[in-house]
Amino acid sequence: MGSGPPGLLLLSLLNAWLCARGQSSYIIDTVGLTILPSSTVPSGTLVTIRCQVSVSHSDIPHLDHIFQLQRDDVPIHTYNTTEDSVEYEINPARAADSGSYECRVTVKDKSKASVSRRLDVTGLQTPTLYLSNLTPFESQEFSATCSAPEEKGSLKFTFYQRFPSGEPEIVKQLQTTGNSSATMLKFRHIGEIFLHCSYEISLVSGTRRSNSSKEFQVAVRVLNISPIMNVLPSSDVYEGDIMEVICKVFGSPVRNIEVFLTKNKKVLKQVQATALSHQFTAQADDSGELVCKAEWGNVQKETYQTITVKELFSKPRLTVEPADVFEGDRFRLTCSVNIYVPERISNQTMRFSYYKDNILVTTADTYITVAHPFKNGNYTCKAQARSFAHSFVKESKTLILKAKVPVSKPVLSVVGGTLLLGKPFQLLCHSDNGTLPITYTLHGPNRPAEHRVVSRPGQQAVFNSRAVFKGSDLTRFLCHANNRNGPPMIESGEQLLRSTRVIEPVSEPELTVLPSSSDVSEGNSMTLICSVQRGSPPINFTWYHTNSERPLASQTSNKLKGSHNISDVWGEHAGWYYCVSSNPANEPRQSEPVRIRVKMAGWKKGLIIVFCILLLLAAVLGVIFKAGLLKRKRTGRLSVKSAGTKAERLSLTQAEVNEAANVTPGMIGKSIWSEHVSGSESDDQNSEITSEKPEPQYTEVQTRPADPHRAPVKQGTDTVYSEVRNSQQGVPETAECVSVEYAELNHDTDRHADPGNHGDHIVSCDHADTSVSVDTADTGNMSD
Repeated sequence: MGSGPPGLLLLSLLNAWLCARGQSSYIIDTVGLTILPSSTVPSGTLVTIRCQVSVSHSDIPHLDHIFQLQRDDVPIHTYNTTEDSVEYEINPARAADSGSYECRVTVKDKSKASVSRRLDVTGLQTPTLYLSNLTPFESQEFSATCSAPEEKGSLKFTFYQRFPSGEPEIVKQLQTTGNSSATMLKFRHIGEIFLHCSYEISLVSGTRRSNSSKEFQVAVRVLNISPIMNVLPSSDVYEGDIMEVICKVFGSPVRNIEVFLTKNKKVLKQVQATALSHQFTAQADDSGELVCKAEWGNVQKETYQTITVKELFSKPRLTVEPADVFEGDRFRLTCSVNIYVPERISNQTMRFSYYKDNILVTTADTYITVAHPFKNGNYTCKAQARSFAHSFVKESKTLILKAKVPVSKPVLSVVGGTLLLGKPFQLLCHSDNGTLPITYTLHGPNRPAEHRVVSRPGQQAVFNSRAVFKGSDLTRFLCHANNRNGPPMIESGEQLLRSTRVIEPVSEPELTVLPSSSDVSEGNSMTLICSVQRGSPPINFTWYHTNSERPLASQTSNKLKGSHNISDVWGEHAGWYYCVSSNPANEPRQSEPVRIRVKMAGWKKGLIIVFCILLLLAAVLGVIFKAGLLKRKRTGRLSVKSAGTKAERLSLTQAEVNEAANVTPGMIGKSIWSEHVSGSESDDQNSEITSEKPEPQYTEVQTRPADPHRAPVKQGTDTVYSEVRNSQQGVPETAECVSVEYAELNHDTDRHADPGNHGDHIVSCDHADTSVSVDTADTGNMSD
C-alpha cells in the first residue's frame, strides 16, 4: 500500500522522458485537396489548388507538416510548414497544367495522400507567325518563326505552304521544349505562296492541336543575274596553246556578287566582282568541263563550257622485255610514244629519261641491265619534246619490276618420312626457292606422268602412289619442277631412297620348341622360339598360352627371331602355344598354334614301378597266408611239432598258388591267421600249451578253380594240413620271419574273434624253430 505514490511518480517521469525523446503519439486523420474555381477552366484562368491536413496528437507543440503537390505522379511543389493547409496558384492556367493532382502530407515518420483530382484547362493560344522577308528572290533563304508565348510544355510546331490554287502542304515540323520555333525557308517557285503555322501539345490525356496562325502572302521574285563564259581562242585547241576563259555576270542586283571558275570541283579562280578572266597554257589533261558560277547571298546561277585539248604526242609507255624476267636474265626497258601532229613535233626533238624509285638511272633511248634483287623497284620514263617555243614533258605510268626467282632443284620425299612396303603412299615434290606458280611433274614406274601446279604460298604438290614391294623401286621415281619456259629442274629417286625410312611388314611367324614339343619332360627346361622370314627391325615377339589371356613374355629384337625360356617345366605347362610378331608397320601377325605334351619325370616312373612291385609281392604273400589259414580252419585240426633247431620248409599246394595269383586287389598286403582270438584268450591258450602237450588242429581249405592262363592245377576240394610248431612260450611262430596280419578270407573267419584286434600285428622271431607243413590230400585222409 505504501508503494502507490512512488509508482505514480515513476510513471510520470517515464511519460516526461518519452515526451522529451519525441515519442508522443499522433495520427494523420485526413488529407484533402480542393481545386478552385473549378476542375475545368478555360485557358488563362487563375486556378488555386488548396491542400489541407487534419492531425490528432498528444499536445505536440509546433508540429511540422510537409506538403508535396504532384501532377500525374510528378512532384511540382513542396511546402514545409506548421500550418495545416497550403495553397498553390496557377496564373494563368494553360493546357500544359491539365492533369491529375494529388497532395501528400508527411508528419514525422507518417505519410498520407489525398484523393486525386483532375484539372482540365481548355483551349490553346493561337500561334503567331513572323517572316523576315515577304519578297525573297528565288532560292533565297529567309527566317520563319512560329510562337505561342503564353503556352508551356513540350510543343511541336508545323509550318505550312499553300499555292493560290491548292491545299496546304507541310513545309517543316520542329519539336521544341520552348514556346517558339524558328527555321530557314527558301523557294524556287516564282510567284505567290501563302504561309501559316500551328502547334501541338502532348498531354497525359492525349495530344491537343492549336488553331492556325494568321496566313502571310510571300512573293518569290526572279533573281536577274546570268553568268556568261567565253573561251579564247577556241574550245578545241592543241596542248601548248595559250587559252583564256572570261566569265561575266549580267542583271541585277549587281552588288555583293561572287564569281567562280571551277573544273572537276576544283576552283581555278574566284573574284568579288561581276567578271573574271583566267589565262593558262593548255595541257592534255585540261580537257573537260569548265563551270562559271555567280553567287549572291545563298543564291547561285551557273553556266557550263566544254573544252578539248588535243595531244601533240601520246603519253609515253614503258615496257619490259622479256615479259617474265628471272634473276640473272638480261632485260630491256623501252619508252615509246605516238606522235599525232608531226608538223609540230618531230622524232629528232624527242628525249627520254629512265627513273628507278624516282632516281634517274639513264637518259639513253633504252635501258638494258641484268636482273638482280637490287634491280627490283618502280620504274618510270619521261618523254620531252619541243613545239615552237613550248617544251612538253610527259611521264609514263609506273612499271613495277620484280625479277622472278628460278625454281631450285626439287626435293622428293615420302609424306611422313616412312614408307610401308605393300601399302599405298604419298610423295611430296618441293622446291625451296622459286617464284610461283611452279609446275611439278612426277614420273614413276608403271604410271603416266602426273602434274601439280602450286600457285599460292602454303600449297604443296602431293602425289598419290600405288604400293611398292621393294625399297629399290623408289629409285624409279623422278620429279620435275619448272616455273619458266625452258628445261625443268629434276630430282631422281636416289635421294628419295636415302631420305626415306622403309619398313617391311613382318611375315607370318613360326613357333618352334626346343626340345621338340613331344620330348618335353617334367623338371627340364624348354625354349619357345618365334621367328619370321622377313620384316624390318625392331621386331616385337610375344608368346601366349591358350589357357591365359595375358602374354607369357614379350621381347623386342633387331633380329628375325626371339626366344623365351621356361626353366622348370611341370604338368601345367602342357597345352597350346602361339606367338605374335609386330614391327613399326603396326600389322601384327600370329603363328599357328603348337601343342606341347609334358612327359612324367623318370624318378616318378621308377617310384611307381617299385611301388607296384611291392604291392604285388604283398598281395602274393597275403593270398598265400590267407589260403593256408582258411584251409586250416576248415579241417579243424592243427598239427604241432616240438621245437627244434632245424628250419622247417613251407610247401604250398598248386591250388593255393593259383588262389594267390587270382587274389583281389582289395586283399593285397593282407596276412592271414587260421584263428582270430582276443588277447585274453591268447594268454590262456599260451598258459595251457606250456602246461600240457599241445593238440594238433586241422583246417580244411576250399580251393577255387585255377586261372586258365596259369599252370594247370588239381581240381576239386583238397584238404590242406598245416602243422604249426609252438615256441616254448606257447605262441605260434612263423617261418622265415614274415609279417602276419589278421584278416578274413571267403567270409569264413571266426565271427567270435575280438573286434578290437583288426589292426596289423607284426611278429618277429630270432630263429626259425617252428615248422609249418602244408600238405594237400583228400578230405578223408588226415596227417597225424
